[in-house]
Amino acid sequence: MINILLATTNRGKLAEMTAILADLQAEAPAPVQFVTPLELGIALDVEEDGATYAENARRKAEAFCRAAGIPALADDSGLEVDALGGEPGIRSARYAPMPNPTDADRRATLLGRLAGKPAPWTAHFHCTVALALPGGSVQFAGGDCFGEIIPQERGDNGFGYDPIFLLPQPGRTMAELTMAEKNRLSHRARALRAAWWFIRQFASRAASPQQD
Repeated sequence: MINILLATTNRGKLAEMTAILADLQAEAPAPVQFVTPLELGIALDVEEDGATYAENARRKAEAFCRAAGIPALADDSGLEVDALGGEPGIRSARYAPMPNPTDADRRATLLGRLAGKPAPWTAHFHCTVALALPGGSVQFAGGDCFGEIIPQERGDNGFGYDPIFLLPQPGRTMAELTMAEKNRLSHRARALRAAWWFIRQFASRAASPQQD
């Protein structure tokens, strides 16, 4: 069995990644299991000051890979709102001006900056995932989810901007979806599905000497 570290300490993100990857393994079993930083006793705070999602995902994946000595899978994601010229983008987690902002602070900041701008406020979530291997190789995949921002929060599931991100189909916010629904439609699900082929490819190559 090949271990791959999920390179994040964000509980909401870990829950989503674990569920999505479990579904992928069920569809196409591979000799791999995903472990968390907590399971390995790793606590890292990687500075996300790259100019792109790929840079930030790479930095996190490589840092956790070095710390654990095993492959690490990281992601960087953000919300891009057309009326704001693509903001908050890679600064989505740092968009609110106050120190240690909550998700509610970030949503309030976004809605405040949209005030007065004509609706609909079209937007999309983007996610880039990176798989870093101990030998130095890094592979990337991406995914997007399109919708619009609404002024009233709806739903109690999810995290971040989910309660104000409306998907045209099925006509609900990301926070109104069940976990199973979100894990079929989200940007993170699409990115991980795109990455699954090279995750399986790596796992198969790593396991093959044991099968000789």
